[in-house]
Order: sequence, then structure tokens, then C-alpha cells
Amino acid sequence: MKASLAQAVWLDAKTSHRLMDVLTEGGVPARFVGGCVRDALLGQSPPNVDLDVATPLLPDQVIDRLESSGIKALPTGLKHGTITAVVEGRSFEITTLRKDVACDGRHAIVEFTDDFELDAARRDFTINAMSADRRGQLFDYFGGLEDLRVGKIRFVGNARLRVREDYLRILRYFRFYARYGRPPADRAALEACREAAPGLAQISGERIRSEVLKLLSATKAASALALMIEQDILSPIMSIDIDPSSLVRLVTLAPHSDALVRLAAVLRSSQDSPSALRAVSAWRFSKAQFSRLEQLTLEPSFTLPLTEADSRRLVYRLGEDTYRDLLALSAKTLDELDAALPIPKIPPFPLRGQDLIDRGVPTGPDLGQRLKQLEDWWLENDLQPDRNATIEELDRLLSDS
Repeated sequence: MKASLAQAVWLDAKTSHRLMDVLTEGGVPARFVGGCVRDALLGQSPPNVDLDVATPLLPDQVIDRLESSGIKALPTGLKHGTITAVVEGRSFEITTLRKDVACDGRHAIVEFTDDFELDAARRDFTINAMSADRRGQLFDYFGGLEDLRVGKIRFVGNARLRVREDYLRILRYFRFYARYGRPPADRAALEACREAAPGLAQISGERIRSEVLKLLSATKAASALALMIEQDILSPIMSIDIDPSSLVRLVTLAPHSDALVRLAAVLRSSQDSPSALRAVSAWRFSKAQFSRLEQLTLEPSFTLPLTEADSRRLVYRLGEDTYRDLLALSAKTLDELDAALPIPKIPPFPLRGQDLIDRGVPTGPDLGQRLKQLEDWWLENDLQPDRNATIEELDRLLSDS
């Protein structure tokens, strides 16, 4: 791993050059900071990577420079000293250098500064505290490069102090461990997180949900979750007993499963899945997210292997995506999963309510009941009857009534 970012695509982009020309005019320093630097050092620089820039310029000065140069400036986080610059469609988050004055575990009072090291000192982990100038020269005050190389997730400075400043950093620690860490986990970090875990009760459900889903999306989510259970981190936010082996199995069988499916695997591992679901309902999911999570958590496991007829009926009832997810949640081995694939293609039910209305069935409950009766007959016949056969069955039902 080289201590240079000269090959980072975003660093040599026209938009980056234009922005840096504006911010550094007159010899004012400006640096890229945080995640874009960290990931570029790992050779990971996707085109849509978030680009954060730090500058000693005050927010009003940043806005003046941007607007004078014809660059759109959005005061997206003016309270915290952050301006979003939009350069030819590319967004940059520009933040004035800061130092912490006071913290209460959720919010920080900051003062602006012109010292890059003081700004780096207020960041959470050493791997996130690195910065780079426009030429790709790396500035690493706390050994982040070496930590990144060996997979050590370490708090900047005193771990206990960092956690007490913002209890969300407990979840962030395990999230970053799930993506970048290697065992053994940093002892000081674990002790700080374990001691401060009750402080997670002060964190909003929305912030908890965001961090947990990001953690579950990571490649090593299962090992990070097991470490959280070992350190008794989850009690303040879940208060349920879960088995991380269910997540290990899911990630092995379906490595591309998304975070909600993985969370469902965790909740299904509880002896009381409905209670487990209620335990996370305070995380402020969107309606669509929670509806999907509810179905994935409470739907009974498939009894594998499935017959072809059972597969077709399940796909019809659940839809292909949910069927695929529940198949991965139900399978215990790769052979079981492979035996149920590929997912069968399902024809649409050949009748609609209008077909019954055309035959004199009045709108209302009776129409819905008869349509459901026909659909059940169609499913019992393995989804095979075509429209003509189904209409014949409709006529037979109507003649018998």
C-alpha cells in the first residue's frame, strides 16, 4: 500500500482541479479528507465516491469564492460549516476546519480553526483521519495508513473519550470493523464500546437503523455481529437474544443478499420472531422497508426440497424477489438452494374482476369471494388452466349458484 494518491481517478478529474483552483487561490491550503482518501489507498475509487474537502476558509468565504467562479454553492450544512459545491454536476462537501469545544454524547459544539491536525484529531478512527492535498500528498497524523494496512480499526486518541463524545461511534466502530477490520479487534476500542454501550439508548432510531444496515451490508457482517454479541453491545438497541450463525449461513449461501434480508435472518434466529421484529420497529424504517422486513421475518421457512408445483405457487403468492430471499433464508446448504433454482416463470392469473362483472356478478364482497375461489382453483391445478378453461370454470360456478 503506497502513501500516495496520485493514481486516484477523482484526484485527477477536471472537476477536482477546477474546485481546488478556486479554494487554493492565494496560497490557501485545501485537502481531500476522510473516506475518499481511505478507500483510494485501498485501490477502491468508484466513480460516485463521496468527495469531502477541508479548508481553513470560513463558510462565507467559501461561498464567495465558489459563486465568483461560477460554481453553484449550496449551504447544506452551514451550521456545521459545510457547503456543497456542484462542479459540472459533480458534488463536493466542503467543510471549514473545526475543533471540538464540548460534546454530550450526541452533539458537539465546535469552533473553526486553521489547523488541519486539530481537525483530524476530532475524527473517529485513524483510518478516517487521513487527508491529501491536490497533488496526492498524504497527511497522516495518527498512523491511519498502517492501521489500514493491517486491518486495525482504532479510535483517534483516547478511545473512551471518542466514544463519550458521540455514542453512535460504538455502532460505527463495528460497522467499520465489518468492512475494513481484521482480528484481533483493538482491545482499547472494545473496552470503550462495551463500557459506553448503555449510551446507545440516547441515539435516535433513525441513526441506529442507518448504521446497522450499513454494518449488515459489509462482507464481514457476521463476524462483526458476533463480536457485538460477545461484548454485549446490542442490548440497548435490540434487547433480544439472537444467533449470529444464521447470518453466517445466509452470507455463505447468498453473498449478495442485501441488508434487510440479513437483518431478517438475524431476527428469525430469535426464539420469538414477532418480538424481535417489534424490538427493531423503533428504528424508523420507511413503510416499504418495514413491510418487506416484516414479511421476510414472519413468513414460515420453506420445507425443502420443494416440488415444482409448490415452487410455482410460492412464486405466484410471494413474487420472484421475495421468493428468492425466503429461499436463501430457508436453505441450510448450497445443495438445497441450488435444487430450488432456477426460479420458475409464472403466468398471470387469466381473469380479472371485469370478467365476472360482464357475466352479471355485482361489484362488492361476492365478486371478490368468487374471484378468490377461481384463483384457488387455478392454483390447485398448478397454474395451468388458460383463459378459456378458467372462464369455463367461472361459468360452471355461476350455473351452480
